[in-house]
Amino acid sequence: MATLILSCSTGQGHNSCAKAVKEYYDAQGETCVIEDTLDFVSRTLSRVICWGHTTMYRYLHWLFKLIYGYSEKHPAIFHEKSGIYRLLALGTERLCKYIQDGGFDTVICTHIFASLMMTEVQKRYHLPVSIGLLATDYTCNPGTKESRVDVHFIPDASLKVDFDSPNIQEEQFCCSGIPIRQMFYHSTDKAEAKRAFGIAPEHKHLVMMCGSMGCGPMKRLTWLLSHRLTDQMEMSVVCGTNRRLQKKLQRHYKDNPNIHILGYTKDMSLLMDSADLYLTKPGGISITEAAMKALPMVLIDAVAGCEYYNKFYFIRKGGARTGAYSMEISRICVTLLEDERKLDAMHQSLAAMPKDNAAEIIYERMHQIAAARRDGASSAQ
Repeated sequence: MATLILSCSTGQGHNSCAKAVKEYYDAQGETCVIEDTLDFVSRTLSRVICWGHTTMYRYLHWLFKLIYGYSEKHPAIFHEKSGIYRLLALGTERLCKYIQDGGFDTVICTHIFASLMMTEVQKRYHLPVSIGLLATDYTCNPGTKESRVDVHFIPDASLKVDFDSPNIQEEQFCCSGIPIRQMFYHSTDKAEAKRAFGIAPEHKHLVMMCGSMGCGPMKRLTWLLSHRLTDQMEMSVVCGTNRRLQKKLQRHYKDNPNIHILGYTKDMSLLMDSADLYLTKPGGISITEAAMKALPMVLIDAVAGCEYYNKFYFIRKGGARTGAYSMEISRICVTLLEDERKLDAMHQSLAAMPKDNAAEIIYERMHQIAAARRDGASSAQ
């Protein structure tokens, strides 16, 4: 079976999800390719949208919240006669040819733009391919109900009600969880992991990261926490691709031995193993990774939109806390680090959640659908 994964570079969450699925397919020795959906419309468009999304996340998060809220209240903006849909439809011919030339019989979408484009591809060309759409957040994102796919991979059965639509049948749901890289299914001893990052094993370790783009009030939170942390606490701040923020923080805290400023970090799994508490914005992928590690979280409302639902999903589960303001968030972090019993209760709540390998479930379900399609075609012949 040859599989095409269609992602979108609007943040790294969708790409990370795509890479996690491909990692599992590669381990099975199967052909699996990742492509950026918007490249089939225009590479210039893809770059512009990627830049715009990054800019909003870092500097104009209120605008992202406004746009997401509007799309929730007006789902017709993704209808087949809408401007967004028609724009995506410009790439269908090129995408169809790519699928045919590549001999793909399965397409997995990690972004709504991809599923909408595949919806139009099937309307026009009726390709013999199986199509799956992965939810990368703990909610039904706007546009999902306008997609026509074979299977919807969702994070949890309790979220089915959010996806309720005449266009989605019960048998089309697969409660897979959100795919994360295989490294997050394995853990390193906490003391050993702390030593790997130069953290004293007996110290409490707070890790702060706000997505790969380093957005949100990281600068202010670092300042507030630097005045609250005790000598028995250390903090690692992961700035991701935000080099400007990284340089500023490194200059300011170069003489503070308990604050460590990091750039883009490849081994987040080991860094999470070293942490006692994770301060982060509730991106679907990062909080799923932390949940797999049963790592207690304090969540920052940095961007809102779909992350608003992610935040309250884990708060309801008992594995996360949040605050309305940066000062309150910094206070909650220190209070939790000082209270082993509360941290352990949050850890136990996350440890009780399902730990299924989402990529494996997706792989098996797509194989079942593809096999059923082949059997149906053989019977018809």
